[in-house]
Amino acid sequence: MFSKSYQLLPQRDTTSPRTPGLFVDTDSLTQRGYYQGFSFDKIPNVSLNDFTDTSQGWLSWICNLIVIFLVYIFTFITFPITGWFVLKTVPNYQRVVVFRLGRVGPPKGPGIVLVLPLIDQWQRVDLRTRAFNIPPCQVITLDGGVLSVGADIQFRIWSPVMSVLSVQDLNASTRMTAQKALTYSLAKKTVREIQTERVKLGEYLGMDINEMTRPWGLEVDRVELTLGSLLKAPGEGPSAPLIMPPSVSGLEGLTGLPGPIQQLAMHFLGQSGILQPQKDDSITFTDELSSAPQEVVTTSGSVDELLGRVKLVLSETLVHQVGACFQFNISSEDGQHHSYYVDLSQGSGAAGAGSLCGEPDVTLSLSDSDVLAMFQGGLQPFAAYTSGRLQIQGDIKTAMKLEELIKLLKDRVGNVEKLERVQ
Repeated sequence: MFSKSYQLLPQRDTTSPRTPGLFVDTDSLTQRGYYQGFSFDKIPNVSLNDFTDTSQGWLSWICNLIVIFLVYIFTFITFPITGWFVLKTVPNYQRVVVFRLGRVGPPKGPGIVLVLPLIDQWQRVDLRTRAFNIPPCQVITLDGGVLSVGADIQFRIWSPVMSVLSVQDLNASTRMTAQKALTYSLAKKTVREIQTERVKLGEYLGMDINEMTRPWGLEVDRVELTLGSLLKAPGEGPSAPLIMPPSVSGLEGLTGLPGPIQQLAMHFLGQSGILQPQKDDSITFTDELSSAPQEVVTTSGSVDELLGRVKLVLSETLVHQVGACFQFNISSEDGQHHSYYVDLSQGSGAAGAGSLCGEPDVTLSLSDSDVLAMFQGGLQPFAAYTSGRLQIQGDIKTAMKLEELIKLLKDRVGNVEKLERVQ
């Protein structure tokens, strides 16, 4: 009984890439040796507006014609009554997809559309632009950072028949596909690339989504990324070296810092104008991993006196420029800890001891000598952060807005010195 050798069943040709479904070339499925009977065999190629169903035999075709003819006769005989049910008004922004005896036909509309009773099933499709938003989700970037990113997406349907045949829930499927494409594409970018190339990344994301949703008869018109807060700073990773301007003295120490810190330094220093040469400031940047002693900036006065000077420069203009609430946790040399706040989020601003503004936007922890040096201009905030003397909880970019307050204090001290010289 085992004398006959085993013979494999005819297999499909795996060398030619094909996508089975509504958009497969039906001619390639009719080759000899292919196993027929799959559900997607001989389905009309609706993407090319070809609605001929080759799977229908001549006997089935004759029966369909007879049934359709009888329904037409019944409709015309009882037209005064059936006219209320078979005539549908379709506006310009809609199309009607009709399944006659279970087989799809070309979309109908706009205008008055005839839908036969008993044998026609129909569905309206809206062609107007729709929009939805992807809620902010955490994205792990290429350099190890964690960033909260969302998106606003606009799309429209360009093929009513494909949108009905290809997917069951178009809105849910599009939302899920867009969210997956968002996290997958942004995971290949660094934090700095996402922040500086937001518009370009939105265009690329729209192209990626279109590649996946075009077989559904859907086209994405616009994708706009919405950036949230930086949940985790970029970690160690390969990055391009930072090129510092040779004419600026005092910034050569940045070349010894890790790559992500270099990118942040270039971003914030370029925005705050620190790249311009300053004669009054002398800053030494050191590596966090280095055991070399750090330069100590000599300061005078106390934190309470500094708080009094801060209250004098508070204004609505400063609140409009900063728009954030800061909490300072200051430690002294004798081991005592004190808390101060600077509220620049509403009104004319406020400052004092303790915690008044509830949940602060940024919390800064540093020593009393460092806070005096920072507000007197002897130590830049970003220099203190990169050297480890300043610890920040919250958005780093928001913390760097303290430069506006420090600038006002320096201007006020300069004006006072000029008045004393005149007197």
